[in-house]
Amino acid sequence: MQLEQLRQLVVDTLADMKARDIEVIDVRGKTAVTDYMVVASGTSDRHVKAIAETVAFRSKEAGEAPLGTEGVAEGEWALVDLNGVVVHVMLPKVRDFYTLERLWSAPAMVPKDASLSSG
Repeated sequence: MQLEQLRQLVVDTLADMKARDIEVIDVRGKTAVTDYMVVASGTSDRHVKAIAETVAFRSKEAGEAPLGTEGVAEGEWALVDLNGVVVHVMLPKVRDFYTLERLWSAPAMVPKDASLSSG
């Protein structure tokens, strides 16, 4: 499955599961971990769990088994690692606290010029 198709499968699944405030962040060039981070909110811990489990199930059905999942049992912040797409599903209070969108949307840091740092 192509990366763009996987990203769309994730977004469609989140929408089908009534996830809220779905954000897709292109992190290519900012990290080698993944190409896209998708962040969404669930309305309760059970909703967060159900969303994450459904994303993992539908991805596997489409031939892209998750590399791993984290936090699904707790339901406050669930992560589904699909390699090129990492999905974060959180309760609103957790999402507000960590503000992943702001963190990953910030401009990339530029290293200081060596001539400026010598002193």
